[in-house]
Amino acid sequence: MSAVTKEIEAGGSLRTVHESSLATLRRGMALSPEFVRGLGVTLLFALGATAGRLVVPIAVQQVLDRGLGGPGGTDLGFIRAAVLYCAVAVLATALCAYLMNVRLYRSAEGGLATLRTKAFRHVHDLSVLTQNTERRGALVSRVTTDVDQISQFMQWGGLLLLVNTGQLLVTTVLMAVYSWQLTLLVWACFIPLAFALRMFQRWLSAAYTRIRERIGELLGAVSEAVVGAAVVRAYGVEDRTAARVDGAIEAHRDAQTRAQRLVALTFSTTEIVAALATSAAIAAGVFLGIGGEISPGRLVAFLFLVTLFISPLQTATEVLNEAQNAIAGWRRVLGVLDTPPDVSDPGPEGVTLDRGPVAFRFEDVGFAYPGSEKVLIGVTEEVPAGRRIAVVGETGSGKTTFAKLLTRLMDPTEGKVFVNGVDLRDVAFASLRERIVMVPQEGYLFDGSLADNVRFGKPDATAAAIRLAMTELGLVDWLESLPHGLDTPVGQRGESLSAGERQLVALVRAYVGDPDLLVLDEATSAVDPATEVRLQRALEGLTRGRTSVAIAHRLSTAEAADEVIVFDEGRVVQRGSHRELVGEPGRYAELHASWVAQQRV
Repeated sequence: MSAVTKEIEAGGSLRTVHESSLATLRRGMALSPEFVRGLGVTLLFALGATAGRLVVPIAVQQVLDRGLGGPGGTDLGFIRAAVLYCAVAVLATALCAYLMNVRLYRSAEGGLATLRTKAFRHVHDLSVLTQNTERRGALVSRVTTDVDQISQFMQWGGLLLLVNTGQLLVTTVLMAVYSWQLTLLVWACFIPLAFALRMFQRWLSAAYTRIRERIGELLGAVSEAVVGAAVVRAYGVEDRTAARVDGAIEAHRDAQTRAQRLVALTFSTTEIVAALATSAAIAAGVFLGIGGEISPGRLVAFLFLVTLFISPLQTATEVLNEAQNAIAGWRRVLGVLDTPPDVSDPGPEGVTLDRGPVAFRFEDVGFAYPGSEKVLIGVTEEVPAGRRIAVVGETGSGKTTFAKLLTRLMDPTEGKVFVNGVDLRDVAFASLRERIVMVPQEGYLFDGSLADNVRFGKPDATAAAIRLAMTELGLVDWLESLPHGLDTPVGQRGESLSAGERQLVALVRAYVGDPDLLVLDEATSAVDPATEVRLQRALEGLTRGRTSVAIAHRLSTAEAADEVIVFDEGRVVQRGSHRELVGEPGRYAELHASWVAQQRV
């Protein structure tokens, strides 16, 4: 087996796992102990199911040699007893096979549930930066279709592997009892196939890895086309989008076709060897029978056993096919689990922040996205508790990155961020997410009711508490205009509501969450002017007594802040109140002049 190597792909993306099939299988099984829990009992049932298949050849041999060809002639009593014993053995075999199946399916489903849960939770723990390096469809495929492929192997291929391995071993022993010469002959035919199968295994492993990758790309292309259907129609790019999806489908078809050619080659090779072994056993068996070295009953039984010997080897090609497909899926799942979260929860040792306004400090902070130049350079700023800060600057100046570092959606590549004197990396996630809340420019809503989405800020919020929050934010009139009030379905991604209404829900969600540090990525940018005025009044109450940081795209946000921090090309170039900054030459005065000019148009 090849050595195990792992590497991180460029751009902060998920790990790529390069290791032998056996090593991948061992690691995958170790991740889900349910796969092997109670395996000993399952193997006993498998042995019973396998041994039962040998009853018929033995019965045939005994009936021919003793029941029909014994010294005293035909013995009907012996034949009846042999048939009865054979029937009982077949029933016992069926019972063992049933119990083996039930146990195997139960352990497989338990192991797969554990694997799927671990993979999903790890994906969820990865930083926003890492998640953004993978197309959403490709990332989802690692937790869904890749695990499903493992499921098929563990429930079908794993079952056949258990039964066929036992059948192969037990059949070989019984064949040797009847004729060691013919047994060696049969094995001599199949030994070269074993070496060929190892070569086929390497080819199939590479082929099915390509298939899993193509499936991820296909899901990514299809999901983007479905989610972005409105944009596709608006710009009339249906043909271009269809061509992109068609290309992904064609790439998947080509990868699948290449793999199936290898499967066909493997199966055909096994068929040829099986025919050769059967023919050789018949010819050599007749020769031994003429010489009196094997009885007719033993020869017929041996040929039955050859069929039982060949069957697992023929099925091995199908198992090999499923195994390589599953191992390719396992490698992709392990690639997720091997990717360390670059923003990790300190766990039980983490600091819990006290309730109350939060002070924070950036200490010589720098940040660069993988493969890019720095977007933040030497940022050193301190904000006392309870201050309302507006962050302004042109697009790409570093404003949003500043906000993401403050909420620890990402960690700085240089320097440190402190909240209440504690390094942000040392704050427990549970406390961090409760005390510091960010409202993005486009509030994401989940499929459910309006109340369900508000409760993301506080799961135990009652309908009365949510209605009170609406009242305090001045949104009762809007709430009453909805067809079902708090029970109004928002649809997938909130598409049943307008962009402005989705942002209102996001603001109510943050208000109900009652954070001590509120970060707003211009949360009122998607609402109409009338609603903006109402929300600005509500935000006055929301931010009162709290520390707040608002990424400002509008003049009104900067004017209402206690202080303004001005970014330009990743650096803080000015800081002060709106009145101070607007009266002195500099970047803020230029931005302010631009805002005023836009309002006059």
